[in-house]
Amino acid sequence: MALSVTETLIKPLEKFRKEQLGAVKEEKKKFDKETEKNYSLIDKHLNLSAKKKDSHLQEADIQVEQNRQHFYELSLEYVCKLQEIQERKKFEFVEPMLSFFQGMFTFYHQGHELAKDFNHYKMELQINIQNTRNRFEGTRSEVEELMNKIRQNPKDHKRASQFTAEGYLYVQEKRPAPFGSSWVKHYCMYRKAAKKFNIIPFEHRSGGKLGDGEVFYLKECTKRHTDSIDRRFCFDVEAADRPGVSLTMQAFSEEERKQWLEALGGKEALFHSFNRAIVPRPEGSAQLDKMGFTILRKCISAVETRGINDQGLYRVVGVSSKVQRLLSMLMDVKTCNEVDLENSIDWEVKTITSALKQYLRSLPEPLMTYELHGDFIVPAKSGSPESRVNAIHFLVHKLPEKNKEMLDILVKHLTNVSNHSKQNLMTVANLGVVFGPTLMRPQEETVAAIMDLKFQNIVVEILIENHEKIFRTLPDATFPEPVSLSPSPPNAPPRQSKRQGQRTKRPVAVYNLCLELEDGDSPNPPKEDTPPSSLDSLSSPSPTTATVPGPPGPDKNHLLADGGSFGDWTSTGTSQPRSCMVQWLNPQSPTTPSCNPAVRPPSPKSAPVPLSPATVADKPPESVINRKARAVYPCEAEHSSELSFEIGAIFEDVQTSREPGWLEGTLNGKRGLIPQNYVKLL
Repeated sequence: MALSVTETLIKPLEKFRKEQLGAVKEEKKKFDKETEKNYSLIDKHLNLSAKKKDSHLQEADIQVEQNRQHFYELSLEYVCKLQEIQERKKFEFVEPMLSFFQGMFTFYHQGHELAKDFNHYKMELQINIQNTRNRFEGTRSEVEELMNKIRQNPKDHKRASQFTAEGYLYVQEKRPAPFGSSWVKHYCMYRKAAKKFNIIPFEHRSGGKLGDGEVFYLKECTKRHTDSIDRRFCFDVEAADRPGVSLTMQAFSEEERKQWLEALGGKEALFHSFNRAIVPRPEGSAQLDKMGFTILRKCISAVETRGINDQGLYRVVGVSSKVQRLLSMLMDVKTCNEVDLENSIDWEVKTITSALKQYLRSLPEPLMTYELHGDFIVPAKSGSPESRVNAIHFLVHKLPEKNKEMLDILVKHLTNVSNHSKQNLMTVANLGVVFGPTLMRPQEETVAAIMDLKFQNIVVEILIENHEKIFRTLPDATFPEPVSLSPSPPNAPPRQSKRQGQRTKRPVAVYNLCLELEDGDSPNPPKEDTPPSSLDSLSSPSPTTATVPGPPGPDKNHLLADGGSFGDWTSTGTSQPRSCMVQWLNPQSPTTPSCNPAVRPPSPKSAPVPLSPATVADKPPESVINRKARAVYPCEAEHSSELSFEIGAIFEDVQTSREPGWLEGTLNGKRGLIPQNYVKLL
């Protein structure tokens, strides 16, 4: 009996192990290798920055999808192999055991007796084995058919589950400040009826969970936009049984995120970052009304009470979901009075400051209005410090009363914040960077608006540094209203020719600098009540001072004020203020008074090569001989002796013309006159 055991039991089982189990082990190694490769690729894919080019991201998405499909097919084959080995075990493992016991029963008399007792079991087992063997091929073909169906329509063959949604998600785990945060894969399960959310940390390399899972009850779910996080497919989940706790999760794809948001009842973020294109906001989301003033005062009072010395005040942002929740409560008449920001520890200072900024951004119109946006920018670009303050002082008092009142409250608070800059590190300049785009949001996101960002910051700095003067005193009634930048290219200088009487003269190009009669040529001396600062700015020598040719009469010679400031000045001979303007000065010639072109003509908004309004050009040469020039503005000839051209045209053999402010040059074989301030010498 001992010798027959080897032949009847051990060898058949050894053969089954080598031939059948060995083949399955090879399949498992192949499957494990592909699993490692697949998850490594997914990890790398999910770590891609959302700031990459769309083409790069699309290519990565396609590669992951192809790899996922390959892994999916390999998984099905592996499952099919497991099914096959499970079926084979039922007869190739059991049958040798049956032979072994048969020998045992035959050898021993007692075994023989027992064999009789167990005969019906033995017969039933033999029949089952035969039936299983007979059904093996049919079962195998059914499994293959099912595999093909799943491969063609995977969504129609999902296994039934007690959960509304389940699957793998990456969960952000925050660490102490120096270490940032990490993303850990979890297997998540959600029951919609009970709003119960289970998450279990999972590591595919070890094939199981890393630790104990967590259970919480869902309060709300919010979709995250890439302007608030540098990862795609993210959403925030807030727990009802853990106040203030919010988890950021990442799905494997946009489709999976949609499925999770649908199951969790997710919603879009209420507000969007201002750095992106301006999107329409819901009606009544934020208004400049009594509720708005209440929100502003509550937030300011809480900040000054709890966090006036916090480092990075207003620069450090709060958690998006918490900010949204606080702002929603403050804007709700029913819950606004219940929110205690000064004594509650549920709301961090950074959450309060972010809610205040978000409220200001979500107003239908910025606090400093779209209408006066351009006027505020103009003085920030040029002029002396005093003239800038005077201009902004004047413009603030043109704001609607509610806007001015709220701006007064806010700027007074920011002044207080800047007074504690030694502790909170928020200087006037830092506050200007934070609140410039918030208070002076442009109506359209254009390249010109982006170029004006730094000037918005300057305006806010001026408001903070001169709060008492601007909001507690009235502006000078004689101060001239600022002139907005001209959107058109500079006009060509007038020509002095015999045909001058036959055609309309082009006015000299206008820019936002103030002109005044020169003291020596004034028919009347300046009045005694003229501010000293104004007289100083008009009489002091400056490289930008020059006389400008003009029509005969008392206004012939003008003085160009320093830097294009909005300095205080009065009209000569009259008590009415003159409007601010500047003339593009042309090089001097024997037939014109001396003139120094110190200031470059303004670049139009539509010009492809914009020039800073405060930029001072190099002095043109006294005479030009055989030079090349490039057009920086388009021009259409008004006379047969002039040339028409587009931006970028190259002129050959350029030289000084006898007419002041004009050059002579050749374009496409034709020679004619070119306005000097329309071209740049090469």
